[in-house]
Amino acid sequence: MRRADRLFQIIQILRRTDRAVTAAAIAEELEVSKRTVYRDIADLIGQRVPIQGEAGFGFVLDRSYDMPPLMLTADEIEAVVLGAQWVSAHSDHLLANAARDLLVKITAAIPEDLRPFVAEASVTARPPLAPAPEDALAVKLRQSVREGRKLRLVYRDLSGQTTERVVWPVTLGYAETSRLLIAWCELRQGFRHFRCERIRSADIMKEPIGLRSGELRRRWQSWRADQLRYLQLDRPSKLGDDIPSRHSDAQ
Repeated sequence: MRRADRLFQIIQILRRTDRAVTAAAIAEELEVSKRTVYRDIADLIGQRVPIQGEAGFGFVLDRSYDMPPLMLTADEIEAVVLGAQWVSAHSDHLLANAARDLLVKITAAIPEDLRPFVAEASVTARPPLAPAPEDALAVKLRQSVREGRKLRLVYRDLSGQTTERVVWPVTLGYAETSRLLIAWCELRQGFRHFRCERIRSADIMKEPIGLRSGELRRRWQSWRADQLRYLQLDRPSKLGDDIPSRHSDAQ
């Protein structure tokens, strides 16, 4: 790795987190010695990059530091290409078009010598094993998540029973062979994973979920971590459709 690329990568590593990063951790990721990392950080500080810290405790980059956002490495470009290919193949047409437009914008913004990494990337995503979800449904689900508004669903569960639910959408998840709406269900009083192919209809309600931005997602992440610990320790089983809380009935 060229020294200039290494200095840039050190800044990227420090930008990922608000916590101090040790020289040992940086050295392991860059596959260099700690002495090299200490020397590079000293050079960055000498170039007025606002890095704070010391040997043995770690280093932190000041959050106010601004760096041109499209100083991309070849690996970063290929990561974007791979992600855009996967999105184009698995999502609704709006996201697929957005992914292709993103690659066009990146190609126009990066130096000419890096453009082959977009046009002739060494990575590729295979076609989906299942058809993409219905465009109108996927767009509607994403809209409800963005706007923080409740959804009224007609849903057919694993047993074939059809019910009407009011849910608070968290996110629309994409797996290799399925798409899941993750939401808080008012009927079950808990978080549920609804398979998109079982959603008979979905209507966005005027009523907002009534929580601060990001709060519902944080609650779901905490619930999910708790469920995984419980399943691993007490009840090993396969995770998947409509995962119930251990205190509620399965759907």
